[in-house]
Amino acid sequence: MKCAQLLQETCDLAVEFLQQTPDRPVAHAVGFRSLLEAVGGPLPDSPTPALDVIEHLAHAADPGLVASAGPRYFGFVTGGALPVAVAADWLTTAWDQNAFCYASSPAAAAVEEIATGWLLDLFSLPSDMSVGFTTGATMSNFSALAAARRALLAGCGWNVEEQGLAGAPPFTVVTSDESHASVFAALQMLGLGRSRVTRVPTDNQGRMRVTELAKVLDRIETPVLLCAQAGNVNTGAFDPIADIANILRGREAWLHVDGAFGLWAAASPKYAGLVDGIALADSIAVDCHKWLNVPYDSGVVMVRDREAHRAAMTLNAPYYGSGSERARDNFNWVPENSRRARAFPVYAALRTLGRQGVADLIERCCSLARRMADRLRSQPGLELLNDVVLNQVLIRVIPPEPSAAPSFTADVIRRIQEEGVCWLGGTHWHGTPAIRASVSNWSTTEADIDISVDSVLRSVEAATRDSEAVMAWR
Repeated sequence: MKCAQLLQETCDLAVEFLQQTPDRPVAHAVGFRSLLEAVGGPLPDSPTPALDVIEHLAHAADPGLVASAGPRYFGFVTGGALPVAVAADWLTTAWDQNAFCYASSPAAAAVEEIATGWLLDLFSLPSDMSVGFTTGATMSNFSALAAARRALLAGCGWNVEEQGLAGAPPFTVVTSDESHASVFAALQMLGLGRSRVTRVPTDNQGRMRVTELAKVLDRIETPVLLCAQAGNVNTGAFDPIADIANILRGREAWLHVDGAFGLWAAASPKYAGLVDGIALADSIAVDCHKWLNVPYDSGVVMVRDREAHRAAMTLNAPYYGSGSERARDNFNWVPENSRRARAFPVYAALRTLGRQGVADLIERCCSLARRMADRLRSQPGLELLNDVVLNQVLIRVIPPEPSAAPSFTADVIRRIQEEGVCWLGGTHWHGTPAIRASVSNWSTTEADIDISVDSVLRSVEAATRDSEAVMAWR
């Protein structure tokens, strides 16, 4: 079969899936073993026609596909990809560019440079910050904290890239009690330790308490790497970044902000106040595959100290040569060489939406989150746990029997997911089992919110009825 025919047939399968996404169950109850049996078997001894492989894969994988691209997936702060971003991602795959340096893809270098400027402008950040396109916020946090490690130790006369960490001067890592797991993963990979941190208490919404931070800093005599948060993954709450930056002023410190999804508030005039002071940060991590709605994998790291960023990330070989001294070599800003050209879909999404379109996307999702919260909070048996300041909704399900809270909440979540109208996940908030929803998809409508809430209420009612029947039987 010719390449063009294979790709056209595959395109038809992809389009068919995307067209079904709004109406298909968001997820199926499917066992891992049945999926293994459907897609597996021994490796064939002889070649298989390419179209047969693609058609088999599409059919066998379908029960295990989650419709996270659709309008009623509210789990894991996942945004479904914009059609133009999907189209650009298809081109990216077809072009098969190795985006690690200018010589390997001048187009990828140029598009990253343009997208860099657009993002910094959109977030109202200094235009001379260095920017790298990573796999996601975990690697963005890693890259930013590597730059911080470089700068803080260089200030003590230590070149960590050359000399390593053994014998290095000390500095103190300070995090929030609510810092995301990806921050601790980055610290782990950088040799700074997940548990060798000083945690700052937070308020009931997960915001770092500035008065407690001041007390913590008063006890620290070393340089400080402070990790703040723009957008708590459960509540959506923001650390007071401007106040934190002000407290750090005058001491040897680096302020990093994990803004995986919350930084996008800066693109909206209505919500930009939530990230007040963000331009004072030394480094910032953000995901594009969350709220810009581009395909996975797509994250961005932004660093004020370009030289520290470059020194922490860059690697070179004699055969890497750029076409020009002034050309962008993408490998200088991320922890990898060979990689796909992630900036193409970002560029396409930003150019299509424009400044106003991005703001509209953020504001519409936040409005829909408030709609969901308003409907749920008015229902008996449910308690809204967060102030809905952005796109996160956190709900406690009140069980008929208090001691049954964890199992009862899990039962409600199971029923919601099995019904398939929407997908909501579970979490724990300050020791309380809860249900979390994140509204992050460009295609979600008020009707999607309403039928999803109806599904939640049906699941709560059914779980309550069954639980009460068990209690009566006892």
